[in-house]
Amino acid sequence: MTTIQKQRISELRGEGITYAAIAIDLGLSENTVKSYCRRNFTAEVKKNVCPMCNQPLEHLPQKKQKRFCSDKCRLAWWAKNPDSLNRRAIYNFECLQCKKPFTAYGNAKRKFCSRACSSAARRACGG
Repeated sequence: MTTIQKQRISELRGEGITYAAIAIDLGLSENTVKSYCRRNFTAEVKKNVCPMCNQPLEHLPQKKQKRFCSDKCRLAWWAKNPDSLNRRAIYNFECLQCKKPFTAYGNAKRKFCSRACSSAARRACGG
């Protein structure tokens, strides 16, 4: 990446242009643009404003850096961006009672798709 390309990336990100548009404009890979931006100024600029309302954030010393100005903004942002969640612990099962396939988040040992199936299985075995 040339110095001119780096300067152009900085200018375009400052104007709010997306990584993909910058990559097309400069003939670079989108991942190259993202990596450059993460390593340089743009990551710091974004840390100081709320991504939902663009209000400046007040960071307390010796505390974790805030990402949102309030719970209202945090909840609204996650509601609008559900694809940004990094859910790795999604498991696929077949219910032992009704034999229907289901998915569960965070629990690798689930056996039943619902409480109703769990209760029915307990009643069936006499427990």
